[in-house]
Amino acid sequence: MLHKIRLVPGLDKQSSDTGAEGKWVNADYTRFRYGFPEKIGGWSQLVSSKLVGAGRDQHTWVDLAGNRFAAIGTNKCLYIYYEGAVYDITPLDSGRQQTSVTFDFNSTTTVTLTTSTAHGADAGDIILLSSVSGVTALGAGFTDADFEDKLFEVTDTPSATTMEITMASAATGTASGGSTTVDFYYVIGPISQGYGYGWGTNTFGGITTPTTQTTLNGALLNDTAGTGGTGTDIDLVSTSGFSTSGTVLVESELITYTGITGNTLNGITRGTNGTSTAAHSSGTITYDATNYVGWGSASTNSNIVIEPGQWRLINYGEDLIALVHNKKMFKWEPSIPNLDVRATPISGTEVPTASRDLVLSTPDRHLVAIGTETTLQTASSQDDMFVRWSNQESITEWTPTATNTAGSQRLTDGSKLIGGIVGKTAVYIWSDTAMYTMKFIGPPLTFGFTQVGTNCGMSSQHSAAEVDGIAYWMGPTGFHRFNGGRVELMPCLVEDYVFEDINTSANQQIHVAVNALFGEITWFYPSSGSDYVDRSVTYNYLNSTPENQIWTTSSLARSTWTIEGVFSKPYATEFKSGVAPTYPTIVGVSNGASYYWEQEKGTDEVFSDGTTNAIAAYVESGDYDISRQEGLQGQGEFMMRVSRIIPDFGSQTGDAKVYLNSKAFPSSSAVSTSYVVTTSTTQVHTRKRARQIALKVGNIGTGEHWRMGTFRLDIHAGGRR
Repeated sequence: MLHKIRLVPGLDKQSSDTGAEGKWVNADYTRFRYGFPEKIGGWSQLVSSKLVGAGRDQHTWVDLAGNRFAAIGTNKCLYIYYEGAVYDITPLDSGRQQTSVTFDFNSTTTVTLTTSTAHGADAGDIILLSSVSGVTALGAGFTDADFEDKLFEVTDTPSATTMEITMASAATGTASGGSTTVDFYYVIGPISQGYGYGWGTNTFGGITTPTTQTTLNGALLNDTAGTGGTGTDIDLVSTSGFSTSGTVLVESELITYTGITGNTLNGITRGTNGTSTAAHSSGTITYDATNYVGWGSASTNSNIVIEPGQWRLINYGEDLIALVHNKKMFKWEPSIPNLDVRATPISGTEVPTASRDLVLSTPDRHLVAIGTETTLQTASSQDDMFVRWSNQESITEWTPTATNTAGSQRLTDGSKLIGGIVGKTAVYIWSDTAMYTMKFIGPPLTFGFTQVGTNCGMSSQHSAAEVDGIAYWMGPTGFHRFNGGRVELMPCLVEDYVFEDINTSANQQIHVAVNALFGEITWFYPSSGSDYVDRSVTYNYLNSTPENQIWTTSSLARSTWTIEGVFSKPYATEFKSGVAPTYPTIVGVSNGASYYWEQEKGTDEVFSDGTTNAIAAYVESGDYDISRQEGLQGQGEFMMRVSRIIPDFGSQTGDAKVYLNSKAFPSSSAVSTSYVVTTSTTQVHTRKRARQIALKVGNIGTGEHWRMGTFRLDIHAGGRR
């Protein structure tokens, strides 16, 4: 007897495979459209260049002449995309420029640059060398041209006046001298979140990644010799995960060690990095602080979060406004063909110098700085809950007067403001616990603030979007929406799967994407065990109903995304940690690169050199039971025999693969049998016998696309055993 396979659109990952009978339970690179699953569209590399760093924001706009631009901000650089090419417009930190810097060569690939005053650099900073002279004459195998107008990544800072760069080849001798000017790329921030110790919580002064920890196995006395007369060793309960040599943090004391024997740290030195030797009781928590690079007394509070480098990119008229998270605002004016002109700080004595986020309130045209300074031009006065807006039609006037509309407001619910977006009728602002609306009401107050939700905070700066007057966002434990009336927690049958999988130590990288071509909102997030975005979850707002909210999950990983409109397709970036960047050319650069993709193009992943990779998409149903009376969706009393599959595709390009996964019991391992279905296949004969059957449809080859219709299975009831 033939039975139609009718399934509810969307995934149900809250139920067991058996409990989700009549539903889909697993999928990858698949969307639901008009009730049926289909493979998502492919993507093609927009430029051959691989960009330095991980994408953090992207923005598209059109200038007054009709030229179309995209701006891409990574944790290292700021780029402009125009007419198939990218341009480096990363601002320089003019206040840090060093002149008359000398070179030291020592027959290795390491080159030391010595400054006359403290450089303030950290490993990972990008520097630009110019006005190079005297290197050729040193006879160390390098010429002036090897350094002139070249970018380098600082690999180490041995002292306040020395920094090291790494060349591709070693110097042929030892020499010192020459001269150069060093300009610093503006520091955006770390590639991922971490925890801070010490006075500073920036890229200088006390950074460590989330730490491995154990406890002391025995007390440490307050002596410089070691551990109360036992020499130069420290006994721990466990050394699993600790660096083979490095630094540990015990309360406020940093202790270096040279090796490990069993659970013992060998060759210790007490009270390093400016900390003081102190007594510590047995059982005191001990952290692996090998990545600590700070100065000053270390803090015992490991909850100080080092936020990743982020951008907020918007346009004011035809100009690009770029905010570095917790830092300055910059401006870039389109000027064809001079597109490589660098962005510059917004000038003026009233402009905030430290803000968490930035939006342009429209149509009233006020710049709104979120989590900003209470005292303008004083970064140390930054208040994470403080909102300030500029005078109308101005990006440089921020001081309130009797004759302008500038102003400020401090919000109260939460510990910090996460971010904001411009909605249809208001600016929406989120803290880590609440949501506010900010509406233009005119003088004298200019804006009115209303708290519209509590216990509905936002996960990251880029995790909210508005579609058709409804705001959607991802919170720490759920998905929310706001339609202008009240905040709602969205029903979601993939909720546990997503939130139990998120790496909360990297959640500030979560990025929302709107794909209006298919009525989708996608959140890209780092999964457990990943430091970078590697998974996504999608809500179909176009086809969802109150009775059935359509969600799916995927391995699609994008760190930024822009909606189609300015360009005909969505543009997105993907970060790969093991790939060497190619633009701009930076000697010694690390931390991977970002690809720039045009989405929903073709059926495959296509690189600029023509390399093509298949997108292996699939969708899988829950388990079906059978009974003599009911056919499919029975009670599971009888075994079943499947003799035929009648495939039905709404559209098909190339081959598809159909799988029957069979089980005897819910806890049994599934036995999978696959069948190739071509565009001319009318039926597939099978010999499957089981108590439970699941259907899976997908593809594995290039040039393949499919959209399911209504499959039928020829099923007969068998015995009870």
